[in-house]
Amino acid sequence: MSAPSKSNWSRRSLLRTATGLAAAGALTACGGNNGRGGGSSGDGLVQYFHAYGEAGTEQAIRRYAKAYQDANVSTQWITGSNFESKLFASLLTDKAPDLFEFHPQIQLVRSGQVADLTDIVEPVKDDFNQADIQSHTVDGKIYGVRMIDDPQFFFYRRSLLEKAGIGVPQTLDELLEAAARLTTDKVKGVYLGNTLHAVVRPLIWAAGADTLDADNRPAYHTDAVVGGIRQMRELFTSGDLLLDAPADYWDPSALVQGLTAIQFCGMWAMPVMQKALGDDLGVFPFPKVGDAGKPAVYNGGWSMFVNAKSERAEEAKEYVKWLWIDRKEYQEDWALSYGFHIPPRTSIARSAEKLKSGLPAEGVELFDRYGHFDNIGWTQAMIKATEDVFADAVRKGGDPEAALDRCDKVVGAELKKLFG
Repeated sequence: MSAPSKSNWSRRSLLRTATGLAAAGALTACGGNNGRGGGSSGDGLVQYFHAYGEAGTEQAIRRYAKAYQDANVSTQWITGSNFESKLFASLLTDKAPDLFEFHPQIQLVRSGQVADLTDIVEPVKDDFNQADIQSHTVDGKIYGVRMIDDPQFFFYRRSLLEKAGIGVPQTLDELLEAAARLTTDKVKGVYLGNTLHAVVRPLIWAAGADTLDADNRPAYHTDAVVGGIRQMRELFTSGDLLLDAPADYWDPSALVQGLTAIQFCGMWAMPVMQKALGDDLGVFPFPKVGDAGKPAVYNGGWSMFVNAKSERAEEAKEYVKWLWIDRKEYQEDWALSYGFHIPPRTSIARSAEKLKSGLPAEGVELFDRYGHFDNIGWTQAMIKATEDVFADAVRKGGDPEAALDRCDKVVGAELKKLFG
């Protein structure tokens, strides 16, 4: 399929808008029943989806819904780059959807916004990637059903690396060296996205650190992470990093159009890249940072949640069970027919022929070996705090230690609020 437009690919954003953050805080403050009824149509169930960039996705979601016999299910296909803020704003009104896609976030659980789905997931729990189950579990209960797993890594032009006489970068040092040698008057060495937000957590993991430890304490403020941030500043000021591209990292056009030799992106874009570049395409994980580091792959993705405050919450649960638990043919279609995603159901993933050879198989191997999943306790405020570190220390040249100290205060306050 042809490369999607900038406006469509921007819908995939995993970034959280300021409005969304404010709304998320309001959700936490709201607490219990506020009298809202579910469904913005008043007739049947309403589900919210962000507008995926892959061609055919909207038609597929509507086709699945039409096949459901027990209720009318309408789809709000939310266009624009602020899906999160529109979702959170709607959840505060009597036009809230009955079910919606999002990412695991503990504040949605704590505020009673999302329904416990343990009863529908438990019978098939062993057939899900267990990291997906863990990332949706709070106090032994499962909130949300994973629909797709989206590993993110670096794509590169094999011919350009060969021409420059360099190998695939194994360390962040080598990535910086490769970027310098690949940069010409027409092509930049590497592209990390316009905001750099996509590589914040991969860098933390690649430095051998983590967002939170097993006891929900900060685990990202280490010497290796500080060193990695300093290297990112070096790359940012080197002239070898593509800045202000026409589309952000989730859109494959920077690599496809020859603006860069290496691009950070997601597996969803692999078919578009392969169609444009053929065999002149390779992938590698975020390279290790420091001596104790290890390559890292962020597993993004989307999950389906039921609005616990909807008057039709039980009907919505039945629909989620029908589509995302019972209808494995639709789950496979959703994961593999519109871009490449890894099915979270292990039985589907094992039988997925499209992922068994070539570059897709390499992507799956990187996912299996180096993948990191969302921590449900890592909230949007915490995500923004680490993004602010990059904004200050990488883009503006501030002191990484001071930026991380400020981040620590935000994260600490959030953790105290959530866990005491």
